[in-house]
Amino acid sequence: MENTVTATAAAIEVRHLSRYFGATRAVDDISFAVRQGTVFGFIGPNGAGKTTTMRILATLDHPTSGEAEVAGFSVVSDPEQIRRRVGYMPDSFGSFSYMSCREYLDFFARAYGLRRSARRDAVSRTLAFTGTEGIADKPVDTLSMGMRQRLCLGRALIHDPDVLILDEPAAGLDPRARIELRGMIRDLADQGKSILVSSHILTELADFVDDIGILERGRLRAAGPLADVRRRFGGKRVVELAVEGDSADVAVWLQNHLDTEEITCHGDHFCFICPDDSSEIESDLLSRLVAAGFRVKRFGIRESSLEDLFMDLTEGEVA
Repeated sequence: MENTVTATAAAIEVRHLSRYFGATRAVDDISFAVRQGTVFGFIGPNGAGKTTTMRILATLDHPTSGEAEVAGFSVVSDPEQIRRRVGYMPDSFGSFSYMSCREYLDFFARAYGLRRSARRDAVSRTLAFTGTEGIADKPVDTLSMGMRQRLCLGRALIHDPDVLILDEPAAGLDPRARIELRGMIRDLADQGKSILVSSHILTELADFVDDIGILERGRLRAAGPLADVRRRFGGKRVVELAVEGDSADVAVWLQNHLDTEEITCHGDHFCFICPDDSSEIESDLLSRLVAAGFRVKRFGIRESSLEDLFMDLTEGEVA
């Protein structure tokens, strides 16, 4: 199946990786790569195998077969080397209620072997980047969900790793907190860090990832740059049209004059799959609508969304 990323200088490279739990194939012969300095969006329903894969890459679990390398080191034979170079943000973490935010970050800085001024600088730098300077002395267990997620991201960043593995970092966040977190992740990639991030919020992933991998029941359905995946797996171009007047007349005209998939109508607004991906066809369609006497208020083309692509490539199967 044509679904692997060919990458030069990959920050993460996974080759025929499998992880079985008894008869359950949580991860089943997957291969993909995360390019240096990019954000790779890992997509899939609950039980797809995303967290298991990320735990293997973070050296918290062992593969049944296959190989994975992070920053050039094997997860099987060089786990200590990987741990120095990777920041892992799990989907849940302990609160350490007796610690302040500053103490929490200082604890993990010590765990990574940072000493004296290097440790103090790392804590200060991390507080500043995550926007938690103003709450540095507040107890961790009094923080809002958004601030807790920022602090957990800070924990993953404290040793300035080259690679970040973020498991559902936006889970439970309000819209503002999600937007701000998305901005921080993009900033980190712009600084040269390589980031593997999983999320259920597909509309937001599409705004800031470079590459994607779609996983279902442990099998990789597609992987690669988002534009390439759209092209290879039949990404559609959707026409959005709004007209004045009787929408029923427009619906009849569209059905009689277009060879297209199902047309949806909401008031005076229509959506349908473009019958061709040529811009000439699109401009011809607009001219024909005007010539037919319709007063067009809006006419535009949008690429199929990441949600559309996900629904096309997956079958709704659960483990």
